[in-house]
Amino acid sequence: MTPQAPFDRVILVVLDSVGMGAAPDAGRFGDEGSHTLGHIAQWCHKNGKSFELPHLSRWGLGELVQAPGFERNAAHAASLAALEEISPGKDTTTGHWEISGTPLTKEFPVYPQGFSETILKKWAAENQLAGWLCNAPGSGTQVLTDYGLEHMKNHKPIVYTSADSVWQIAAHEESFGLEKLYQICRSARVYADQLGLGRVIARPFVGDSPVTFQRTENRRDFSEMPPAPNMLDAIKGAGCFVGGVGKIEDIFAHRGLTLSNHTGRNETSQEATLQMMHETRGKRGLVFTNLIDFDMLYGHRRDPAGYADCLVRFDEYLPRLEAAAGPRDLVILTADHGNDPTHSGTDHTRERVPLLFWSKNTTFRPKNFGRLRGFHQIARLCLESLGLDALREVPSLKDSMSLLSGES
Repeated sequence: MTPQAPFDRVILVVLDSVGMGAAPDAGRFGDEGSHTLGHIAQWCHKNGKSFELPHLSRWGLGELVQAPGFERNAAHAASLAALEEISPGKDTTTGHWEISGTPLTKEFPVYPQGFSETILKKWAAENQLAGWLCNAPGSGTQVLTDYGLEHMKNHKPIVYTSADSVWQIAAHEESFGLEKLYQICRSARVYADQLGLGRVIARPFVGDSPVTFQRTENRRDFSEMPPAPNMLDAIKGAGCFVGGVGKIEDIFAHRGLTLSNHTGRNETSQEATLQMMHETRGKRGLVFTNLIDFDMLYGHRRDPAGYADCLVRFDEYLPRLEAAAGPRDLVILTADHGNDPTHSGTDHTRERVPLLFWSKNTTFRPKNFGRLRGFHQIARLCLESLGLDALREVPSLKDSMSLLSGES
């Protein structure tokens, strides 16, 4: 670490699924024409719904997205770029791992027919379960409607998957028990490792009928261990703090963090980010936040109106984030994939994602870097901002660009 590091802290906020246009290889994923931000803006314009993002536009998002609600601003306050994912995949884990500097070379496997009964029987016996329900791809809300009452009668957990590499397990938070749900998910993680699955997800819910069933904030993700080394390992290894907010600790299997605040909704995660910034003032390190609501509540449910409102709420929050930052802080906004709520199906969409980074430091000079390949550009930016040798600490960054100096 050099004493001349340009910044003391990096605050990295991932707006989960806020994509901005089909990636060059979107056709391979069935996502031609997808554009999360653009199609939300168009939907609002067509349906007479107010949609304005003045603070994100001030940062320069309108230079990346030309659509109603995004004002052009040649004097943008933030540096900006459009990033194209290089890992084969469009899921949360793949996106976040690439952001951290470790792009993947092969996709996580998916199980569109459900999981092997042989494995499920072993898992059920190990946990003294009477069995399981569903074992097929499904919507997280629909499986509660279809199987919730049966689950409450026989206490068989609801097992389902999706187009992502996930083994999801839903159980009633009160009648089944939250800790028991976490325990059977930890047990499932052992079998998931054998299958190569990216995540096992605990999906607790409450209510007493299909009308009142709703998922709670106590979701937990049990992830495969990420490749090493990544930027979290490097920052922690340099004696700096690494703080995770939202589901960051789960995505990285609790590795590389020195503190965390596991939160389940945008509002609580945003407040936790401000609190962590307050608690780490004067220290060197990284605050890494995931804001899940864009994806979980509105993208997968194909709700453009709700997604638009969620974006507006974040835009209203942005000045608070700016006010909490000091002159030695760099604030970065990005996304991990797309989830176009006007697209067919309920899956993520393969899209470019925005990169916006800003500081109130008087020496900061915003630039427009255009299109760049690789979410791992962010890892190099974070490491160099903290005065770490990005290429030495995380060798996979050798083909990334220095966004501080503008050099390859």
